[in-house]
Amino acid sequence: MKRARTDAEISLAAEEFIWESGGLTEADASVLPVISAWLEEECARKILDLGCGNGAFTNAIAQPGRELLGMDVSQSGIEIARRSGSSSKFLQGTIDLPLPADLHGYLDTVISVEVIEHLMLPRQLIRRAREALMPGGHLILSTPYHGYWKNLAVAVAGKFDEHWHPLRDHGHIKFFSLRTISQLLREEGFRVKAIVRVGRVPCLARSMIIHGQLW
Repeated sequence: MKRARTDAEISLAAEEFIWESGGLTEADASVLPVISAWLEEECARKILDLGCGNGAFTNAIAQPGRELLGMDVSQSGIEIARRSGSSSKFLQGTIDLPLPADLHGYLDTVISVEVIEHLMLPRQLIRRAREALMPGGHLILSTPYHGYWKNLAVAVAGKFDEHWHPLRDHGHIKFFSLRTISQLLREEGFRVKAIVRVGRVPCLARSMIIHGQLW
């Protein structure tokens, strides 16, 4: 899979994170097997995908008996998602504001794939998830992994600017480690059930996937 033009150039100076096409991104594909297995394990039936982008991941986890809702701030992403012809429903909205009242306490699972690293206020995403979940509900999110050895390798390889994208609008602005992402979930009322690193060897992993459960 090629890197999307959105990631490479279009989102520079764009008003939103622009989506041009459907289909899973490389990051989506790398975390899909783990997230799919966890959803099966927890018998997830009512699922909200926060920051669903073009809806491809939402549709990838759809199956009979599941109710899927995707939400994203990007108009271009939601337009593509709605044209996918799937049974999933898609809503354009922002995590800056409370979710619609009919979603409060309605979902058993919230997922968010490679989103939280783009947010200036990442606690808003966790709070929207908590708002949507019924007691004991599950939050599954993924984000790029950062740790001592990976950050050192990036610096030694001279890839610091390329990796951190300082000039890219709508790029990554939060860089989580195992410790900081766990702390964030605990502070917001979740217990961490599992964390899995995917892509490359663990100390240089591309992403980590976190499974939290509402206390």
